[in-house]
Amino acid sequence: MFKKTIFRTILSATILGATISSVQAAGNTCIPIGGTGMPNFVPEKDGTITIVAPLTGSVATASGKITAQRKTATGLEMDMEHYFMSKEGGFMRTKDLGILTKVQGKKDRYMIEITYKVENGSTSGVFKGLGGTFNSYGLVDLENLQGLIRYSGKVCK
Repeated sequence: MFKKTIFRTILSATILGATISSVQAAGNTCIPIGGTGMPNFVPEKDGTITIVAPLTGSVATASGKITAQRKTATGLEMDMEHYFMSKEGGFMRTKDLGILTKVQGKKDRYMIEITYKVENGSTSGVFKGLGGTFNSYGLVDLENLQGLIRYSGKVCK
């Protein structure tokens, strides 16, 4: 009985593996993106702001730039670009929109939401050929130039 169960399990895993391979071969491969980050903001002499962040989860590290800022009725809107690297040897570049909403009663504190759009032709390694969008949200402290975010989504072929 035990041997039959193991055999069925191995057979089921083999069939499942073949099914997954055929889905990947059909071009429907997706990689989940998710984890947390601790961005640090570095003002540059040219007026831009560089972002450097250690990440946990599916991406190991990120860097980026805030390329433009606009004041809104509730805070700020930012054009951004990011560069993401994985531990497995993957890279992707994104062009982004960040929305900062002022936290009432807290000096220079903002809730942040970012939509990351993977740039065509910017991926390599485990991200090669993948595209799409993913999101993050969190809190940033622009007085101390630091933050905490949660990112999630998926990138697909």
